[in-house]
Amino acid sequence: MKKVLIIAAHPDDEILGCGGTAARMAREGDEVFTVILGEGITSRDENRQREKRETEIAGLKAQILEANKIVGVKDVFTFDFPDNRFDSVPLLDIVKAVEKIKDKIKPDILFTHYENDLNIDHRVTYQAVLTATRPMEGETVKEIYSFEVLSSTEWNYPLSFSPDCFYNISETVQLKVDAMAKYKGESREFPHPRSSEGILLNAKQWGMKTGIPYAEAFKVVRLIK
Repeated sequence: MKKVLIIAAHPDDEILGCGGTAARMAREGDEVFTVILGEGITSRDENRQREKRETEIAGLKAQILEANKIVGVKDVFTFDFPDNRFDSVPLLDIVKAVEKIKDKIKPDILFTHYENDLNIDHRVTYQAVLTATRPMEGETVKEIYSFEVLSSTEWNYPLSFSPDCFYNISETVQLKVDAMAKYKGESREFPHPRSSEGILLNAKQWGMKTGIPYAEAFKVVRLIK
């Protein structure tokens, strides 16, 4: 049994990025944990009224738990860094948040964002993860993988996500779709990438390129054997 930690900037990134893989690993006996760093909602509220903000964040946190339960995540940890404004926060604060959970879980494998995503919070999260998992003596993390997030990774230009690791999620892709459906404010209608059809088509495309029905794609950041 291995311990797996997913570190994502926003609610739904963890499902879009590696929901099928998380479900597969949980089924195979690994312990999977999720960290959501951002509150994920206030950038959409121009007035950012306190009462409305707190109510919406509470509702979103309930959705996080529901979505992660579907894919078999053992526990979820959330923080409230400002949505789409991670660059306004000292990087050290985010690093410390990552370290707090990492030191608690002591994971073997870590999944996080791709370094060149369009979204600034994704890029800052990647930097924080690398800083928090420097390969020093005693570091438990031996594998780090970057995932894509639909409607961010592929919307940057020039395109640079070039995966070199693929997980067969043919038996768990529907769990990924079902989990994403719990994020009612994030799911969209086709042809938006975050639609159920978009998620399935993307997994089918990576599967087609690797000779399997459905796959999730990752970029290896570090692999110590």
